[in-house]
Amino acid sequence: MKVTEEYKQTEVGLIPSDWKVTKLFEVIEANRSIRYGIVQPGKFEPNGCLMLRSQDYSKGWSNSNEMHRVNAELENQYKNARLNKDDLIMTVVGAGIGQVVIAPDWLDKAIVSRSTARIAVDKTKAAKEYILCCLTSPLGVRQILDAQKEGAQPVISCLDLAKFNIPYPSLKEQTAIATALSDADALISNLEKLIAKKRNIKQGAMQKLLLPKEGWTNLPISSLANISTGAKNTQDRIEDGMYPFFVRSQNIERINSFSYQGEAILIAGDGVGTGKVMHYYNGKFDFHQRVYKLSDFNSCIIGLYFFLYFKNNFYERMMQMTAKSSVDSIRRDMISNMIIPFPSREEQTRIATILSDMDAEINALEIKLEKYKKVKLGMMQNLLTGRIRLV
Repeated sequence: MKVTEEYKQTEVGLIPSDWKVTKLFEVIEANRSIRYGIVQPGKFEPNGCLMLRSQDYSKGWSNSNEMHRVNAELENQYKNARLNKDDLIMTVVGAGIGQVVIAPDWLDKAIVSRSTARIAVDKTKAAKEYILCCLTSPLGVRQILDAQKEGAQPVISCLDLAKFNIPYPSLKEQTAIATALSDADALISNLEKLIAKKRNIKQGAMQKLLLPKEGWTNLPISSLANISTGAKNTQDRIEDGMYPFFVRSQNIERINSFSYQGEAILIAGDGVGTGKVMHYYNGKFDFHQRVYKLSDFNSCIIGLYFFLYFKNNFYERMMQMTAKSSVDSIRRDMISNMIIPFPSREEQTRIATILSDMDAEINALEIKLEKYKKVKLGMMQNLLTGRIRLV
């Protein structure tokens, strides 16, 4: 690889003098323009044509048996929105706007829906993998943000998408860039799979280790810990403050005061993370007025064991105590009356150590994953601007 010295200023910034800038529509197959598809899919037709929605790939590909199928009339009406295998697909409506995937072989001849756009890259003009990299790069994300229209949910028009600027090296260099970034994606994907596997193993271990056994003691939380709430508001946070400040989100803020020192469990009493946002901490900290603090644990129970059992079981208990599909806030009695089963302190320590070691391993892998993602981002910024050349 060599660092290029000759650049020119373009709509996408500095690029090598032998590169061009093209519009996305200029690298699309003739007679297969960028477009979305079926707006009103109608009833499910068991033997009908597959219709692709953004939800079918937003978290990994769905099984074709889980996808919607449309009748022959709709299929014919939207025949120009038909996919070929290896077409690019972009989400153009909703929260996942901008996600891009490549159509697998089994999706050949399916029809896209309103939430997805077909991008049929002409392989004689561009490498589809390279175009995918451009659309998901910082340059692509910036153009998506500039183009999207706000309403009930964000939308990108296909006309605006067609005008996206693409840095355009030779086809040979496009392929080399896409291959390098694909290799980085493979490392990231493999690590994500490993993390998911480790989480599943930990979940199974938790269910087994925390399952009450004969001889365990059962006591309500009111007998095992002190329950209180804080006195601060979110606006009391101070950037780069001396102490952790636990608020009603997973993010821990900072503050220059502390109201407690010691081992404690903090749980958001309302907000988006109700019943799910929990922290275990041992030290000096302050906490929000709508955050519950469980502390000063009875000598018969170890704080970390308490946290592990509570975190694994409280949300389900909370949902069982309401007739609604969600809970707006946690009542104190939801916590205080919850029964915690626990073994001897020695066994608690063993359980907490096993699960903590698993957490440490997962956290280390997650840190590694973030590093990989940053490396890939750096590769994108260098390769897609020609600062580093591969051919």
